[in-house]
Amino acid sequence: MSHATLSIQAACTAQATIATPLGTLLLARTAHGLAGAWFEAQKHHPGALAAPEDPGDALLRDAAAQLADYFAGRTTSFDVPLDLRGTDFQRGVWQALLRIGSGETRSYREVAQAVGSASAVRAVGAAIGKNPLSIVVPCHRVVGSDGALTGYAGGVERKRALLVLEGAAIRTLEELH
Repeated sequence: MSHATLSIQAACTAQATIATPLGTLLLARTAHGLAGAWFEAQKHHPGALAAPEDPGDALLRDAAAQLADYFAGRTTSFDVPLDLRGTDFQRGVWQALLRIGSGETRSYREVAQAVGSASAVRAVGAAIGKNPLSIVVPCHRVVGSDGALTGYAGGVERKRALLVLEGAAIRTLEELH
């Protein structure tokens, strides 16, 4: 099994839990980079990891500091090595998400087109939903074709809060109807 598909549970070398304005976030790293950032109780959370809790780990410390800067409005991007673990298709979708700028949104269809799978909107949506790096790989920037804030593994209210923090033009439910 390649390192890209080896499970996070088996590959994780250190983890740390940090507090954010939107709830507790579990950070996990492998020997290759940051591999996970999950909100408590979000969909596709890996559960307990066997790796040691190590908030002093340099990469986890850097990721935590960059997330703190993001929530404080001091930065809009992240500069830590990533270890995106998933299928080739999932990793392609996650790479496309990394190209969506802060304060911008794209529809699921636009992301599908960007990865050369215009007819695979549902598969793209499933890959986005399994993104293991909340916030860092900005899946919150993907919205429905009508601008609706649909589907976010961490909850739609968190998605809304992240987009508001980034200054994205989002449409309210009242505007959609």
